[in-house]
Amino acid sequence: MFWILRNANLFCPDPVGFVDIVVCGRSVVTIGNTLPSLPDGLGPQCEIDLQGKRVVPGIIDCHAHVTGGGGEAGPATRVPPLSITTIVEAGVTTVVGVLGTDGTTRTVRDLVATTNGLNDQGITAWCYTGSYEVPPITLTGRVRDDVVFLAPVVGVGEVALSDHRSSQPTVAEIAKIAADCHVAGLLTGKAGILHLHLGDGKRGLEIVRSLLDTAEIPARVFHPTHCNRNPWLWADAMELAMRGVTIDVTAYEGDCPGELTAAQALLQYWDSGAPRERITVSSDGGGCIPTFDSDGRMVQMDVGRPHSLMATVLSLVNSGVPLEQVLPPFTSNVAKLFRWPQKGRIAPGTDADLLVLDEAGHISDVMALGRWVVRKTVVECF
Repeated sequence: MFWILRNANLFCPDPVGFVDIVVCGRSVVTIGNTLPSLPDGLGPQCEIDLQGKRVVPGIIDCHAHVTGGGGEAGPATRVPPLSITTIVEAGVTTVVGVLGTDGTTRTVRDLVATTNGLNDQGITAWCYTGSYEVPPITLTGRVRDDVVFLAPVVGVGEVALSDHRSSQPTVAEIAKIAADCHVAGLLTGKAGILHLHLGDGKRGLEIVRSLLDTAEIPARVFHPTHCNRNPWLWADAMELAMRGVTIDVTAYEGDCPGELTAAQALLQYWDSGAPRERITVSSDGGGCIPTFDSDGRMVQMDVGRPHSLMATVLSLVNSGVPLEQVLPPFTSNVAKLFRWPQKGRIAPGTDADLLVLDEAGHISDVMALGRWVVRKTVVECF
């Protein structure tokens, strides 16, 4: 099946201008100015005249609770799993699943199965082994074996630091997990990431700083998230980005007292002079966003939503930030961290994961691996 996308205003994520894009199977085949019609005999062809609509890479959500999160106030507060419809309508074509607080009633076994199911439904899905707790819960019994022998597993996460819900891990314990991630990555070609949940605790990123100072583990192995939780943690995280750590901000919605929005964090980050490729944005989709009292009891909760990612993109673009500056933390930066050269950009040979945006910047169409999973534009097939 060939898809010919005519008159696309392409951002790959850099601006290319008005081009035609040819997709075959799951890949982008060629991109050019006014490409000729394909010869007869190549198979079914469908042409779409995009009439100058913007085409951008599909979003990579590197932190989503695909099996559901929550449960910090009892079983009734467990959040349901994310549906494939919720994911793709948000423009997410690649997702990385995490467990979070609950590694007891939710399991790595279920997370791996759910991840495989999302792949079967036509998007690209990966996951972490482990949860908040240390030692990490695994499926095979060893962190290294999970990463090496379970195809969707890209590392360990989200391990909690500086949070009353964490296992209060030591520097030595985190060093061992990070080392296992790194070596497993070497053995497989995977990224081997240690994805770290950050709470409001006063220690902040102290353990990561200590390991950068004393251990031989590459800075790229550490990927702390929720770094925009408060201003002082955010300042700490930006310093680590200068030292080679890729930091992740969460696209919170609603009123989260003391927290920076993802848009605010990105603006500060760009102004800081930190390496632009060292920041990613994720949704925490399906996860519980709780508020606790001084005794550690949950008094309020919200739920993360994948569509917060595109809402952040629109907020920044509408405030005057160029689209090509906004896109990388949602696309190419994530792909670079996870060593996915076929993701996060649109070029010949890459996976055909792309979004078509309408005049207002909202998602009109979504293609994942060469298949339309959201489609509103008129198509002509012959």
